[in-house]
Amino acid sequence: MREQNSLLEQYLTPQTVRAKVKVRDWKEAIRVAGKLLLDIGAIEPRYIDAMIELCKKYSAYIVVAPGIALAHARPEDGAKKIAFSLITLEEPVCFGHPENDPVDIVIAFSAVDGSSHIRILSHLAKFLSESINIKKIRMAATDEDLLHAISSGKI
Repeated sequence: MREQNSLLEQYLTPQTVRAKVKVRDWKEAIRVAGKLLLDIGAIEPRYIDAMIELCKKYSAYIVVAPGIALAHARPEDGAKKIAFSLITLEEPVCFGHPENDPVDIVIAFSAVDGSSHIRILSHLAKFLSESINIKKIRMAATDEDLLHAISSGKI
């Protein structure tokens, strides 16, 4: 368990998590999560627009579970390195998914190829499959609480 949480902690850091963010809609939620990746130099600005365009093109396929969206774009859309961000929303927003809306947890990631990010995605999926972890993330009132929820999570 500790090794897996360490892997998540390598990518979900004080620079890449935000708790209880206020947004108007799903586009702004993606922009906020994407800006965290931009701020650490993981993506070019155009990557954020590409994430939004992919969501528009393929509807709400990025809403992968009830209340959870996983935003990303293709490596050639401006990804510079593997990186992840996670934000929780003060008020959930709808992405247009018939069963999993509204969304209150948005995870964005960038990958430089089609496979190098799979290991961290696998760990993230295991982490999110535990309902206690989701509950702790949703309850986190501050960025510090959110980081603690990630580091102390059950896998």
